[in-house]
Amino acid sequence: MNYRMVGFVLGRILLIEAGLMAAPLLVTLLYGETAAPSFLITMGILCLLGLLIGFRAPKNRAFYAKEGFAIVALSWVLLSFFGALPFVFTGTTSMVDGFFEIVSGFTTTGSSILLDIEAVEHGLLFWRSFTHWVGGMGVLVFAMAILPLAEGRGMHILRAEVPGPQVDKLVSRASDTAKILYTIYLALTLIELLFLLAGGMPLFDAFITSFGTAGTGGFSNLSQSIAGYNSAYIEIVVGVFMLLFGINFNLYYLLLLGKVREILHSEELIVYLGVVSASVLGITLNILHLYGNFGEALRKAFFQVASIITTTGFATADYNLWPEFSQIILVLLMFCGACAGSTGGGIKIARLIILFKSAVCDIRKMIHPHAVTTVRFAGKPLDERARSGAMMFLTVYTGIFALSVLLLSLEHQDLVTTFTAVAACINNIGPGLSLVGPVGNFSFFSDAGKLLLSLDMLIGRLEIFPMLILFVPSVWKKKIVPKKI
Repeated sequence: MNYRMVGFVLGRILLIEAGLMAAPLLVTLLYGETAAPSFLITMGILCLLGLLIGFRAPKNRAFYAKEGFAIVALSWVLLSFFGALPFVFTGTTSMVDGFFEIVSGFTTTGSSILLDIEAVEHGLLFWRSFTHWVGGMGVLVFAMAILPLAEGRGMHILRAEVPGPQVDKLVSRASDTAKILYTIYLALTLIELLFLLAGGMPLFDAFITSFGTAGTGGFSNLSQSIAGYNSAYIEIVVGVFMLLFGINFNLYYLLLLGKVREILHSEELIVYLGVVSASVLGITLNILHLYGNFGEALRKAFFQVASIITTTGFATADYNLWPEFSQIILVLLMFCGACAGSTGGGIKIARLIILFKSAVCDIRKMIHPHAVTTVRFAGKPLDERARSGAMMFLTVYTGIFALSVLLLSLEHQDLVTTFTAVAACINNIGPGLSLVGPVGNFSFFSDAGKLLLSLDMLIGRLEIFPMLILFVPSVWKKKIVPKKI
């Protein structure tokens, strides 16, 4: 483990977070609110620590996979801890509650412990939602786009942070890939912002909603979420952009290159849109009797399906009141998730396709032992490593999910609340069902329960292994260089 390089990168990340807090500080000053000293103190702490450990680059700047995983995992924990300080210093939350809220922000989960959102200062709400935008594409990807951190080893960071079964560079340099991804991300965010402003949404609200949609996070500045605007136009705009941000960003790059044929033949995109269409139709027909007309039922179903499958978490209806058939579809979509390489959470469409095809392939081998079978994805044959990686992810994911449900059951809540609270956090969705449904929140859990769910959010966003590697002793051993004789 190259400790000095890890510390150097972490120091730079803390300096970046200090710079990011300038935006909510400006909002606080514009509204004449009291949180300005809290932001300034936090920025001072971040700058001091960042300069102490990240001022001078080490002579040995090389790092490998384990350093990349460690940097990513530690960065997300540190950013969440220090990002919670403005909430703590203003007395808005306790340290545990603030940590939960900002972990939920950076991981784009959207689960909240705030009971009266409208009473929270604008600067704090802006920072809370801004973490969605920064964390959506990845904190370290953002850092790579503006700082030369990796010296040719950036793919170790990119693979550790970008969600999906495999990550490919768009261009030869990982830092240039990061810049392309964030340019596309920023452009889509600005386009949505303009559409929301055109629909009459106030500027501050439009920023908050755009951040939440882009990062597929779901924090809102209204207790009623998107339902509070009571606008079909806003619901359609947000719903469409949620689905757009749930698509693999590599496809947008192909669109810029004019490779439309490759996009239309994207297996993952076809399945993603098929799942959305089937879910919307099924729920629409199931809830038709609740809303009286097909158009209203379709509007509610479309928005909630888009919100859940992309793991955004915005709400326009209390789906706790929907029939069980519709609720079960939404729960299945929680686990399904969006496309690999998007800002969405969940298991990912690509990984589910690989698992399904692998299962079919194995069944064929059982029937025809001597047959030569190949699993193909995106038109290319998959090697055994990719197949086993998807299976290993599902196995570990299932184990962590089951253990989390078991531990959270000690809170003595009902089964639906416990099960969907874990599902909402580990899949980075936000709301679940029952007490943690779209009109509820997570404030009633104990501090231990909130920390467990915070860990689930981090594990889910980083797709398990970067967080687990922190607990492997051999990772932290220094490499022993043999002496020359």
